[in-house]
Amino acid sequence: MTDVHGRVFLAVDLGAESGRIVAGHLDEGRVSLEEVHRFPNGPVTVRGSLFWDILDLWRNIKVGLAKAAVAFGDRISGIGLDTWGVDFGLLARDGSLLGNPYHYRDSRTNGMMEAAFAKVPREEIFARTGIQFMQLNSLYQLVAMVEADSPILGIADRFLNIPDLLNYWLSGRMVSEFSIATTTQCYDPRAGDWAWEMLEKLGIPTAIFGEIVPPGTVLGPLSNDVAEETGLTGVPVVAPATHDTGSAVAAVPMDPENAIYLSSGTWSLMGIEVKEPVINERMLAYNLTNEGGVEGTFRLLKNIMGLWLVQECRRQWQHEGEEYSYSEMVDMAAAAPPFGPLVYPGDVRFLPPGDMPGRIRDFCRETGQRVPETKGEILRTALESLALEYRWVAERLDEVAGRHLETIHIIGGGSKNVLLDQLAADATGRVVITGPVEATALGNVLVQAIALGFLGSVAEGREVIRRSFDLRVFEPRDTGAWDAAYARYLELRKE
Repeated sequence: MTDVHGRVFLAVDLGAESGRIVAGHLDEGRVSLEEVHRFPNGPVTVRGSLFWDILDLWRNIKVGLAKAAVAFGDRISGIGLDTWGVDFGLLARDGSLLGNPYHYRDSRTNGMMEAAFAKVPREEIFARTGIQFMQLNSLYQLVAMVEADSPILGIADRFLNIPDLLNYWLSGRMVSEFSIATTTQCYDPRAGDWAWEMLEKLGIPTAIFGEIVPPGTVLGPLSNDVAEETGLTGVPVVAPATHDTGSAVAAVPMDPENAIYLSSGTWSLMGIEVKEPVINERMLAYNLTNEGGVEGTFRLLKNIMGLWLVQECRRQWQHEGEEYSYSEMVDMAAAAPPFGPLVYPGDVRFLPPGDMPGRIRDFCRETGQRVPETKGEILRTALESLALEYRWVAERLDEVAGRHLETIHIIGGGSKNVLLDQLAADATGRVVITGPVEATALGNVLVQAIALGFLGSVAEGREVIRRSFDLRVFEPRDTGAWDAAYARYLELRKE
């Protein structure tokens, strides 16, 4: 490992609820993080449509970089940016942004999977892309624009996912990074390029798709205008795994041969690391996906609705004038009786923002279950259901891997939910290891360090993580009672 004494790498990490600029300190074989700037993020409704406030995100990124320049000066070695997947901006020939990027939960994709299948069969789309079917995927957002005869799509010159757009504004280089490109369902992992023929059949203009670069690509120095505004001159901009889960998985201190990773947040992304994409009938039947990882790997995983259900319950109760912290909500759920009613987190009713407590009650009522009444019961229903979905996915991953995967590594902000961590161990019958919490920012920092020659590999980076953070272990217990709950869950689970 190259001497990195006192070096700082800035991770710009944008999530569905908030964004932040984090300083990663890599020093003497250990890594630590220091938050520099945090800001809210979320959808903006305009005339019934959901958008991201991309310009406010951009403003806050520059505010954070300026703060970092003051704090760390010439110790800053690199800047890397990651975000959520699938969403994108369309650019004109002169590089200007054509309209505000839509939020993936916008209703314009309703019915667009069926519209796509009328032109290209579902089986063919999966054979070309290896990506699970979710109506929020970039592919169906683009199909929605085709179906609406969008004038913006008609004049667009370039498609850039959100991190690629922001990296263009940071560096002036207009490229698509591999890990985020794979989330679109427009990429052919076996060809190593965009799925040109499929896109043409769907009427999507292929000229908008450009060069794809691997994680760890140095895009160039911070552009002159941004450098002047922030006080950071000559600092290289690195494309880490710009999909946040790609960065997070790079930081999981796991044995890839024997472990499942679970990135827990608004979404739960649960899978295994493989060297080649797996595209077959079993993967299609289970709606599993192949997303790009670092060092040429793929993240074979399942997207699960995750703590969105809990987050939306909190938002709804705030709207009704009742404020609860997440720790208070965990305590409320822990106090509620176990093994009550269940929901399938992937039911389409839970996808958009809205009255989540009411929707959970409606699901239980419609499926002939006892309706949860108290807030604790509603939260317990959500968390136990999520743990049972983890069991279903873990069993499918065992099948695909051809072996029993003994350990689940939970990373991300959701790993702080110790109730869910224990429920996951109990429901799956597997050892759960939690941490690091800040896996996305850590992976971002480590990939920058590799790209710039300060670390040799992801394996070396994972050793740095093991030395730097305390991990917590949850042993499974009372698995017999969970078997009965799982049998009930399977009756409710429809995809």
